[in-house]
Amino acid sequence: MYANPARSFLMALAMLLSALIALPAAAESTAELDRASQAALNRLLAKVSAARALNAKAIAVLVFPSITKAGLVVGGQYGEGVLWRDGKAVGHYSTAGASYGLQAGAQKYGYAMFFMNEKALQALDANEGFEVGIGPSIVVIDEGMGKSHTTTTMQDDIYAFIFSQKGLMAGIGLQGNKISKLNK
Repeated sequence: MYANPARSFLMALAMLLSALIALPAAAESTAELDRASQAALNRLLAKVSAARALNAKAIAVLVFPSITKAGLVVGGQYGEGVLWRDGKAVGHYSTAGASYGLQAGAQKYGYAMFFMNEKALQALDANEGFEVGIGPSIVVIDEGMGKSHTTTTMQDDIYAFIFSQKGLMAGIGLQGNKISKLNK
């Protein structure tokens, strides 16, 4: 019985991508991560007025300056970020996720979460990690939506912005994502 060469190639590529994604990128030093996170937040605030308005009212902001996501049927993502409170770095976190479905591609992007109350912020460190989609309500805002929101219309626990997207990732499927505190 002969194997289908195209199918064998796709299976090998999927296994390779899965192995690469499973290994986190070399961790940056705390100082490098702090600088990259602050620079990413400053760029977002300069570009999106809704982010500026939220930043003025948020009790804390978690900024992942660079998350790498890739997949071919099976995929994953990983990035490290900084929790900012009163202009000071108060914690370091990782975000990791896995996905399965009709997907192909790779991309890098930044992600910022504006925590609007203490209850939402406490959920970040509860239960050995914060699972996106479970717990406080999170509203993801793109640049177009950000122009129509004001702090009087925003009443949710957490607002998230995705920014600086590079690459191409397309597909549909099941995805899970978890944010965990790093011991840096």
